[in-house]
Amino acid sequence: MTILVMNAMARPLVEARLPDWVEPHFFETTERLFELAPRAEIGWFDLHKKTDMAKAIELATGLKWLNSVYAGVDGFPLDVLRARDVAFTNGAGINAITIAEYVAMGMLTIAKGYREVVRAQDRHEWLRDPPGTMELAGSRALILGYGAIGQRVGQVLRGMEVEVTPVRRSGGDGALRPDEWRARLGEFDWIIVAVPATPETDGMIGAAELAAMKTTACVMNVARGSVIDQPAIVAALREGRIGSAFLDVTTPEPLPADDPLWDLPGAHITMHLSGRSQNRMFQRGVERFLANLERYRAGEPLEYRVDLELGY
Repeated sequence: MTILVMNAMARPLVEARLPDWVEPHFFETTERLFELAPRAEIGWFDLHKKTDMAKAIELATGLKWLNSVYAGVDGFPLDVLRARDVAFTNGAGINAITIAEYVAMGMLTIAKGYREVVRAQDRHEWLRDPPGTMELAGSRALILGYGAIGQRVGQVLRGMEVEVTPVRRSGGDGALRPDEWRARLGEFDWIIVAVPATPETDGMIGAAELAAMKTTACVMNVARGSVIDQPAIVAALREGRIGSAFLDVTTPEPLPADDPLWDLPGAHITMHLSGRSQNRMFQRGVERFLANLERYRAGEPLEYRVDLELGY
């Protein structure tokens, strides 16, 4: 029998559908996970606290395949997985739908000044003029990171007649290559960051990049806080060198109550909620896992496998 260790949250969705060659063990506490981890051949160790996940992975010396619904792999001990030749499949794209919807919501909120509409309602004030008059149709968006999330964002925005330019390694078909986008920053109204967190992307939006943008541009980050130089974006907003920032992620998280980002008029802080503003993550994750389980049994390549060298 193949020993599977996974979080009990998914038990109602997966238990009755597991094949007879799998022996499942479900954990409800971190302590129980630590007890079960050394027995696991297949592990689905997702926890809110990634340091505990890392410890469970260290304990799982017989692990051959690790699965996760997390798209970002920062916090996972990739060096350990690489040294033990463990296959690692992640949740890349599972939350692409809801994150793309969040990006569209943020763009509309900023373009129409909707935050001021809500505040006017709180004051019981009937506005005579709209606080925002920008139309998304005809505006231009640069999407940094064109994986499942970036592609879904592009699909949604094209439906709203936004001119979309993605950045991808191969370029072509209207896309920019990684060595081209910085010289074109001044052309875009929206700079949408959806890259994986790697040493290569750390601080990729800094003072120089912000200075190259339109003074009306909006920077939108649905990746990780580390990809933007946060003091630089605070300074750019404070000095009016960019129009606004829609930040679903920050450094650190939670953002301290006294951080200047909270009070900057152009800053929209959404508390890393974009990927969690949905109710079907586990359903999608289970379907993906079960399909990969058949591939695992047959010795076929697993889908959504993380490249442990590249880190995504």
